[in-house]
Amino acid sequence: MNRPPIFQSSAFAPFRSQEFRYLLLTRLCSSLAGSALVIVIGYQVYQLTHDPLALGLLGLVEAIPALSLALLGGHFADRHDRRRIVLATQLVEMVCVLSYVFISLDVSRLGMTALYAVAFVVGIARGFSNPASSAFEAQVIPQHWYAQAAAIMSSAGTIVSISGPVLGGLSYAAFGPTVTFALISVAFALSFIGLLLIAPKPMPPAAEDESIWQSIAAGVKYVWNDQILIGSMSLDLFAVLFGGAIALLPVFASDILKTGPAGYGLLVAAPTVGVLLSSLWCARNPPLHNTGRTLLFCVAGFGLSIIAFGLSRDMLLSWAALMGTGIFDGVSMVIRSTIVRTFSPEAMRARIASVEWIFIGASNEVGAFESGVAAKALGAAPAVVAGGIVTLLVVAMVTWRARQLRNLSMRVIPYEV
Repeated sequence: MNRPPIFQSSAFAPFRSQEFRYLLLTRLCSSLAGSALVIVIGYQVYQLTHDPLALGLLGLVEAIPALSLALLGGHFADRHDRRRIVLATQLVEMVCVLSYVFISLDVSRLGMTALYAVAFVVGIARGFSNPASSAFEAQVIPQHWYAQAAAIMSSAGTIVSISGPVLGGLSYAAFGPTVTFALISVAFALSFIGLLLIAPKPMPPAAEDESIWQSIAAGVKYVWNDQILIGSMSLDLFAVLFGGAIALLPVFASDILKTGPAGYGLLVAAPTVGVLLSSLWCARNPPLHNTGRTLLFCVAGFGLSIIAFGLSRDMLLSWAALMGTGIFDGVSMVIRSTIVRTFSPEAMRARIASVEWIFIGASNEVGAFESGVAAKALGAAPAVVAGGIVTLLVVAMVTWRARQLRNLSMRVIPYEV
């Protein structure tokens, strides 16, 4: 199938678009608020219960509706104004955070049930907002800037993923949960305002005789039958599912590397540093030549870095190996984002994004569980090494089966606006 070309321009060319700047503001504010909210609500729940299981249930209460409704959210966003959907869901999230403000005023009386109920509503909102946001972003960003925009968004998201929890924790310590929740609601409000400044985008005509289930099935079938889409999504799913080591870092810091809490913090930061460096590099040098081979190489590099981390007994080498996972993952994230935006027909963009979100959510949630089970059965270090080996096997399988992805090379044409 013929695809439109990807044009190459300067690293910061997307900033020439006022709407991209508003979009970036929206993403930064919403991500900052979301990452801070996770820390604040998690800490408050633990203070109330002193039970790690309560934290696991909190994540589950939000993840279940978000993942369960993603496909329905994709169908809805392919038939209704995506901007309005994102605005509506952000409004719901603001109301939820303000509800946390109210609950925190007398949390002992309102109890855990109220906190879980609000988290469940947030999960419902995200089930609809995630596909709509992905599809709307692709409408705002011109196609010849997809790769650069993906790299800029990834870099900004990485910075926010570091600063959000830190700012949330500092605010909680200084002002308490009530004021912190109020500040988080302000960040959501700024995101809402940024989105209002972006003009509505036209929606493609939808098939009128198609039922909801037929529409959802069409999106899933399209991804399944597109070798490039399913291949790139599968690489991400299985790499994170089997090759992730983040959930086991406390074990390595405490029992294997014996570095204590300070070393644990450094290990957690290492992949983020790698992602930030590679995202900045991709903004300057979009990985559009031999795209498929570069993606396969990066996922293989991720697996090898995971194996090196599992075998290492030296803190410096372990930190470098984890940074390597972030470097390879950062490049692959930019490539996967560019692929999904480029190879998604406008009329099915949100449904395809919903499938991608399920892959991402499943790999993160189930991956942490898989790491724990494998570590229990094999030991932490052997489990990590085995996960890296499985990742390499997945790369070999996709390389063998997905010829179109393997040979994919985005057409790079010098272009300046």
